[in-house]
Amino acid sequence: MDRTPRKLRTHVTLSRSAIAVLLLALATLFVPPDRAQDNILTGTSSGVTTIRIAVADFKPLAADPQTAAFRQTFDATLYADLASAGIFDIVSKSLMPPGSPGAPAEVQLQSYSNAPASAAMLVFGSLGQAGGKLVANGFLFDVKNLQYPQVIAKKYSEVPSEDSARQIAHRFADEVIYRLGGGIPGIAETKIYYVQMTGNLTSDVSKEIWQMDYDGANQRPITHLGAISISPRVSPDNTRLAFASLGRYGFQLKMYSLLLDRYVAFPIGNGSTESPAWAPSGNELAYASAPNGSFEIWVADSNGNLGRRITSFRGGNVSPTYNPKTGAQIAFVSDRTGLPQLYIMNSDGSSVQQMTDGGYASSPSWSPNGQFLAFAWDRKYGPGAPGGQDIYVMEVATRKWTQLTHDGGRCDFPSWSPDNRHIVYANSSDGRANHMRIWTMLTDGTQRRPLTGPGADMPNWSWK
Repeated sequence: MDRTPRKLRTHVTLSRSAIAVLLLALATLFVPPDRAQDNILTGTSSGVTTIRIAVADFKPLAADPQTAAFRQTFDATLYADLASAGIFDIVSKSLMPPGSPGAPAEVQLQSYSNAPASAAMLVFGSLGQAGGKLVANGFLFDVKNLQYPQVIAKKYSEVPSEDSARQIAHRFADEVIYRLGGGIPGIAETKIYYVQMTGNLTSDVSKEIWQMDYDGANQRPITHLGAISISPRVSPDNTRLAFASLGRYGFQLKMYSLLLDRYVAFPIGNGSTESPAWAPSGNELAYASAPNGSFEIWVADSNGNLGRRITSFRGGNVSPTYNPKTGAQIAFVSDRTGLPQLYIMNSDGSSVQQMTDGGYASSPSWSPNGQFLAFAWDRKYGPGAPGGQDIYVMEVATRKWTQLTHDGGRCDFPSWSPDNRHIVYANSSDGRANHMRIWTMLTDGTQRRPLTGPGADMPNWSWK
């Protein structure tokens, strides 16, 4: 189900005739700006030299066929986690010295520090079953430090399973990333919540809220409502999931407890109520509500009580997102001047500032460090206009922006990772909603790769 050609992120259908009238009215008054993109530094594009690291396959503790399969999963997961971190130059397996050291005494430091490996750091260890548990011993060595090379030594023990092997690899990868990445926690154990289209595409279509690991593994449904559910937003402590679901009286916010594995009461608003956004404290939610037919931004406590309106403008005001660093500001989308544009305001509704000045902007997401906004933007929106809807990042303080995706079809719904180094988003190469897939990339637009199959959109990265 698609509410194209475009929608102000209320997810309410705009008729083609209404858009045509609007475009005709604006044709003589407004020409989108054609300025060159600015060079902004988002973290992965800051020019800092990456760390060259060798990742050795873990040595088996014993010759056990089942453990061999677990070790293969572990090795592949650990390598992928470190390769996608955005801070490492991974040594090619073909340049690694022969053998796999399983313990510190087995490491020949210079075989890794010298050419052809030329590594600065080495990850290695052992994995096997002992006492009915899957046991991993992981090490991180500074191979340039011949006297005190050990940086990390960790031991993990879990019930043997392929998933346990994956989770141990994620935990160890996050330890390495935290130690070498400036004290910023890794994201290998984070989750992504998203919307998955199900059912026959010609009838009985529904959209449910799903969850997956950060790398696209373990995809599974959270809701089973058989309705159109959209805009999942997980709480800062990862215990609750707010989303909007279409019912008899339009979209209404719902709340799902991830701890209790069930829905919990959330008595919020009258009329259509959509696009929830958590404050970083977890004590408040902003949302868009239209009790009188026009969408405004409201704020309520985390139980859905004490709702208060914080915007009051003609047209629609939707898609709020808090500054996760301070909670003091909210970014949102409004069509008060014509086509939807990106705005920010204080969390009480004061000091409204327009951030974009042309085209069609939507789906803002605020970076964890509070410095940037990612959003979808069709800068030359209109009949016959070149280009299309892509993902952009804007520096809030200067309003300088850079374009991350180019000529790949319709891109929408960006969401920042908690390490500030990645963005997940939805893309459809032909613009059709049922062809949307969720992709991930670094915040400089590199290392793009798909995480899901078709029919998936509106991703939301967990806070930690």
